[in-house]
Amino acid sequence: MVFPNKYFFHCVCLGLVVGIFFESQDVAADGVMNIAMEDQFQNSCETRAFLGDVVILVYAERHGADKSLQLGRKLHLHFHPTADTVSADAWSQQPVRGIMNWPSGVPVPDVRVIPVASLTEVPRALKPVARARIRKDSPLVPLWLDFEGSLERMFGIIPGEPNVVVLDTVGQVHSVFCGKLDDQEFQQFVTRVDQIRSASLKSVRIVTGPNENVLR
Repeated sequence: MVFPNKYFFHCVCLGLVVGIFFESQDVAADGVMNIAMEDQFQNSCETRAFLGDVVILVYAERHGADKSLQLGRKLHLHFHPTADTVSADAWSQQPVRGIMNWPSGVPVPDVRVIPVASLTEVPRALKPVARARIRKDSPLVPLWLDFEGSLERMFGIIPGEPNVVVLDTVGQVHSVFCGKLDDQEFQQFVTRVDQIRSASLKSVRIVTGPNENVLR
């Protein structure tokens, strides 16, 4: 199946594609995904580590790599505005943008924008060469390496374009889309991400103590 450019698969229609693309080892019975692979430093990475946060996987094959990285950078800077003022080693450690009317004392869900390189064309013997090249180009910011084509197999891919998968705060797939976002579409997208973050408050148990401290 090929996904049309800029076409969103929201929760209503995700059920139509789950049976086609999701493998048993990728999704639990409750629909929670765990996408796992290594980065250029051979560190094991998995989306399960970010439960409680929104995860945005931005992936592309080599022809769409530049556009994908540009979109990923724009998204990260939107949700972590101070990242533009720090060194590269502190890029991914900046605080997330707050949410209006969020209760004091309750951790704000982060937005984890994860760049992923789809490297299905790389032969097994050349994987170390590809890792070394990416480490040279990105010595500090982790880049997940999809040698097996996991994201393409599960969600499809549009060559030459950024491809995006959004996981909500409980690890379920919220939406999938492909293609460049214009300014209006970008604003609509980040607004929707904030709505996902805000909705997560319903699953947080808030208790006000005698001195009005908020407990989770």
